[in-house]
This record gives sequence, C-alpha cells and structure tokens, in this order.
Amino acid sequence: MGFDPTAPDLHLGHAVGLRKLKDFQDLGHEVQFLIGDFTASIGDPTGRSKTRPPLTEEEIKKNAQTYREQVFKILDSKKTKVMFNSEWCRKLTSTEMITLAGQMNVARMLEREDFKNRYTSGQTISIHEFLYPLIQGYDSVAMKADVELGGQDQRFNLLVGRDLQKHFGQESQI
Repeated sequence: MGFDPTAPDLHLGHAVGLRKLKDFQDLGHEVQFLIGDFTASIGDPTGRSKTRPPLTEEEIKKNAQTYREQVFKILDSKKTKVMFNSEWCRKLTSTEMITLAGQMNVARMLEREDFKNRYTSGQTISIHEFLYPLIQGYDSVAMKADVELGGQDQRFNLLVGRDLQKHFGQESQI
C-alpha cells in the first residue's frame, strides 16, 4: 500500500488500509509501505476537476518524513519495509517511459470516471496526468507486489498495475 506525501498528515481514512496491513503483519507477512515521492511530483488526478498543482521536492520530503513517523503508530516497524518510488522511477530513461506509456491508450484512460467527466465537460487534462496511473502501476512491477491495498478511488490505478505486471512477465497482484 502506498501514499503520496501531498500533505503533512495521514488522515482517518488511511487508517483503514493501514489496519489491514497490520492484519497481514500479524499473520506473518512482510509489508511494504510505499511513499510515492515521485508520483507526488506528478500529482494524483483522481477525483480532481482540474490539474493538481505540483509540490516542490522540499515539500514532498517534509511530508514523507511525517508519514514515516505516523504509519508506525499502527504498523510494526520491524515487519515493515518502507520504500520510495523515486528509487526506481528516477532511473527510468525517456525510452523506458515511452515504452511504458505504450502499454495504455487514450480510450482506456478516458474510461476513468474523473478523466471522462473532465473530457466531456471540456476541462483540461494534461498529458502528465495520464502518466500517473502508469507510474503507480509500475510501482507494482518494481515492488513485485503480490497483494496491493488501496481505496475504491484507486481501483483504476490498481488495475493498471495488474496489466503492467502481465506485460513484464509477472503474476498479477491481488
């Protein structure tokens, strides 16, 4: 499960997923907690009626630090691997990014409710926003995730991760 550090505090809704991760830990599983520092620089377009303004790298780092502190109020730090998606995303070459983008088409992106609504109402959708689901999906590939938790608002992005895992020869996450 991952969160983009777009604000300094996790909220009560985050606790639902974190409690599920804790259940996995209690059953003996290793939990990977992803801090989406790279995806935070893109900005998750989910539920947005307009393009989200980008955060500075300093803002992202500051928020990420508070996330590390907060998740361990629920998760066991000894059974949690904290990861940052900048570890693999910053290494992607432009050719690799274009190849990744080639795994999705515009029609499929417009199946996303928020994109569809913005498109039909004539509101702007920036190209970089289309990259967000691909990068979040690529996180699943890089982490070799077998299970990924996320809110209903993240369903499209989670399904993109499953598709990308198939493309990269991995078994699709649950």
